[in-house]
Amino acid sequence: MELRHLRYFVAVGEDQHYGRAAQRLRVAQPALSRQIPRFGEEIGFKLFDRLSRGVKISAAGKLFLEDARRILQQVMRLPTRRSRGTR
Repeated sequence: MELRHLRYFVAVGEDQHYGRAAQRLRVAQPALSRQIPRFGEEIGFKLFDRLSRGVKISAAGKLFLEDARRILQQVMRLPTRRSRGTR
């Protein structure tokens, strides 16, 4: 699992639309559309249900969205090498 996958998942989960999430993330929409199902397979459950227009987050995806947001917030709080004074 990579942090970018969590970021991608959170963006799609919040927007419930691959195109808008791709714009927000500044990535290509087809690549994002491929990454999310692969990420779901990697973690072992389906994150979204595809609709004719957009996606709907699954029940498991809703629960995981809360965890993914929390993980990303914690990562953002980690000190960087510069802030610790090491090089």
